[in-house]
Amino acid sequence: MKRFFPPLAVLAAILALSLWNARVMEGQTARLRSQLLQVQTLAAAEDWQGAENALADSYADWSSRQTYLHIVTEHDAVDDAEAMYQRARAFAAAREAAELQAEITDLRDQLRLLSEMEACSIRNIL
Repeated sequence: MKRFFPPLAVLAAILALSLWNARVMEGQTARLRSQLLQVQTLAAAEDWQGAENALADSYADWSSRQTYLHIVTEHDAVDDAEAMYQRARAFAAAREAAELQAEITDLRDQLRLLSEMEACSIRNIL
């Protein structure tokens, strides 16, 4: 029985870390999606300065988590979200309402996918 304890302890630690990471990713992406929803609301009300400021704040929040995200998830998915943030910032600066709304919607979906990729589910395990 003593021979099985170290491997079981390692597996339990890996499971615990995986579940913790999934919870952290869900919390971070939910916060970012909420921030982006606020950007969409401000842009729809044609408060462009407010939308740009909210988008800049969301991007700063996103940027502060880049290292963690690159460690725990696929680089391509993180890079795609980064590119979407940059396009959204350009659309906000140009006051392109339709393009900004579409880009923010795509970005919110991309953030949801980032969270789903780290979730503990049969789909991710198999």
